[in-house]
Amino acid sequence: MVGCRLDSFSRFPFSIMSEYQTLNPATGRPLETFATEEVQAVKEKVRRAETAFASWSSLDFRDRSKVLRAAAEELKSRADDLAGMMASEMGKPVSGGRAEAEKCAWVCEYYADKAESFLTSKPMESDGSRSYIAYRPLGPVLAVMPWNFPFWQVFRFAAPALMAGNTALLKHSKITTRCALEIEDLLRRAGAPEGVFTTLLMDHDTTEEVIRDPAVKAVTLTGGTEAGKKIASIAGGELKKTVLELGGSDPYVVLEDADPEKAAEICVSGRMINNGESCIAAKRFITTPPIHDAFVEAVVSKMEDYNMGDPMRGDTKLGPMASRELQEELHRQVEDSVAKGATLLLGGHVPEREGAFYPATVLTGVTPDMPAGSEELFGPVACILAAADADEALRIANDTPFGLGAAVITADAERGRRIAEDRLDAGCCFVNAFVKSDPRLPFGGIKQSGYGRELSHLGIREFVNAKTVYVA
Repeated sequence: MVGCRLDSFSRFPFSIMSEYQTLNPATGRPLETFATEEVQAVKEKVRRAETAFASWSSLDFRDRSKVLRAAAEELKSRADDLAGMMASEMGKPVSGGRAEAEKCAWVCEYYADKAESFLTSKPMESDGSRSYIAYRPLGPVLAVMPWNFPFWQVFRFAAPALMAGNTALLKHSKITTRCALEIEDLLRRAGAPEGVFTTLLMDHDTTEEVIRDPAVKAVTLTGGTEAGKKIASIAGGELKKTVLELGGSDPYVVLEDADPEKAAEICVSGRMINNGESCIAAKRFITTPPIHDAFVEAVVSKMEDYNMGDPMRGDTKLGPMASRELQEELHRQVEDSVAKGATLLLGGHVPEREGAFYPATVLTGVTPDMPAGSEELFGPVACILAAADADEALRIANDTPFGLGAAVITADAERGRRIAEDRLDAGCCFVNAFVKSDPRLPFGGIKQSGYGRELSHLGIREFVNAKTVYVA
């Protein structure tokens, strides 16, 4: 994934140091200083997670659900505080931060309600007197998580993993260290015993050691493609299960019968969520005649509504990007695309103000040979491509190494459903709506967007032993 999240294995690496500072991206000013933990201290925490697994996994679902329900109440009651924490560390507008905290509460409640039914033993036919599948937890699971949804990405993994009886180790992005520590404290206050959920402040080399540690049974990562390859390589060398969510270049195909205004509303909403810094954000809008011009006009009009502002203000719709490095990379991609023939209709400049702000930007005349048409632009940039007809639009949509999300917009919902099911190459395909994650639905990608699934019944079964039990 190009131009992706600045997480612990990104293409903008942090230097390894004993101390580091977090920065407020709206001002560029320091927030806090943290110490990277020594290897021995990290290993001791891994041992505690291993010890905690024995007792945590022996609890029944009802007892584990009490912790998740208490965590949900904590998330809801402290949504404003947590939103401020996200805004200060990575620039998410507080309105989005509150929604993120509430969504985390939802996933905790969902698995507290559903985990037992998802993991109930399943009878199987055989020549024995009794055969069935028993789902049993694996042990400590390491999660390597990015900054862009600093609470949701973690709870999306932690809620099913913990309800299944695993313990969790978190290597979060250094950008959102305070959020990472707050998650551990929140779960502790909710009643999670020591070692059940642990945040590790470690560098790259120590992360590799933790992956190789025999106590760690599996690894999940949300991040860039190169990060995913590295994690998968290390874990694969130890024969450990991995789940990888590596983002994408999500296409939205706007068919000739779509209403331009409604299509633009869906596309712009999907593009601009979380300042445009989302793996499932709408990255490429692919239009078909005869609505191209009307659609472009509507997109520009709606993008103009996203004025940059202080993420701490409740009415702010577009906050800063999470770092200067990401701002610079996005601007490079925009400039390179314009140099190759794209037309800049809105934005496209680095503002003269403090912080890592980048304006809502619209590029049209985009072709697949430009960064805007082939790479992931991780920020508030709408890229519009023109196709001769629906078949060409779908060919362009699928002409990408990624395959996380995709959408089709049409007046004929049944036609859209057939296209989503049979003709779009992605793990999450939506009709007349922007792509989003939902605890009730599987979430994950194909191709360079990774493998495995999070959420729903499939997500909780990723980190369990589906054990065959046969009685003669």
